Amino acid sequence: MMDEGFLGYPRSNGTIGIRNKIVVLSSVVCANTVVRRVAEKIDNAIAITHPFGCGQGGISLSNTFNILAGLASNPNVFGALVIGLGCEVIFSSLLADKIKKSEKPVNSFNIQDVKGGTISAIEKGISICENLAKEAGEIKREFFDFSHITLGLECGGSDFSSGLSSNPSLGILSDKLVNLGGTSILPEVAEWAGAEHLLSRRAINEEVAQEIMNLFKGKQVENRSPGNIAGGLSTPEEKSLGNITKGGKATIQGVIQYTEKPKGKGLWLMVEPGLDVISVTALAAAGANIIVFTTGRGTPFGCPVAPVIKICGNPKTCEYMANNIDIDASPIITNGKSIEGISDLLWKKLVDVCNGEKTNAEKLGFDEDIGIWRA
Repeated sequence: MMDEGFLGYPRSNGTIGIRNKIVVLSSVVCANTVVRRVAEKIDNAIAITHPFGCGQGGISLSNTFNILAGLASNPNVFGALVIGLGCEVIFSSLLADKIKKSEKPVNSFNIQDVKGGTISAIEKGISICENLAKEAGEIKREFFDFSHITLGLECGGSDFSSGLSSNPSLGILSDKLVNLGGTSILPEVAEWAGAEHLLSRRAINEEVAQEIMNLFKGKQVENRSPGNIAGGLSTPEEKSLGNITKGGKATIQGVIQYTEKPKGKGLWLMVEPGLDVISVTALAAAGANIIVFTTGRGTPFGCPVAPVIKICGNPKTCEYMANNIDIDASPIITNGKSIEGISDLLWKKLVDVCNGEKTNAEKLGFDEDIGIWRA
């Protein structure tokens, strides 16, 4: 039965992709246009560009380097080409070496080293990626169980409906995946404030419980955006109580830092700032091969390397932004539909997307935006 597994792309490092992408990656902002021009000419290629890579140091530099390497190392990526300029602080060759640790085919070059400048660099990039695309096309989908899925649990544009409908529906799905041997990652540390004691009770041991509590020791956190407040979230604690329901009831295995990957299966917490694009990017860089994004007020964006399923419980948003929403959870509020019933629909959607069905964000081409936390 397909409900017990999915057809995915095997990788040599043991991970499984639900997409088979070629990543064209800029190591520095100066290479962005060349990267985009190359990716435009290659089927199933994606351009990952950003405004950084030069004039950085310290934690900002390491965050940029690790996020870029993590995205290109995602299980949904077959192989990558890194293009640099040649005089930046993030060397294209070093970034490529980091990505190669995921055992993918990776190439790199600098524009300054190509005679003919931009035009010749684009031609060189296309030639390299055509070979990668040919190799990727030889990889066929095989049947795998859901222990090979890493799920990112994200929310954004939250309102009164989120904690009542879409978030708990996702929590049930997360628990199901974990029970099947899979992995879930709950990010957005600021949005646990006031509910950290509830998370700590679910920790696998006292050390993890204390680590969760220490994140908020001596801190007062305002985690609501103006849109959250306008959407009816009255206090930071109300937002947090709704947020953590995305993580279901599973035991929390540990806390990972920004740019880290989970150290095993099960549910993990990720420390990062809770800004939507940064969160989704961090989840994909941590190895999430699929992300479910709950929203009340609506949001359009996706992710370059991981499909993003949108679920919404606000009936007005589901009407106004219907082409952005994959699962309408509003019947929980309007028609007495059970949370479990909506979660079943969400699970079916997840299975279908794992088997190749495109999310609305993918159909609309929301596949270039990334965010990097400069700390």
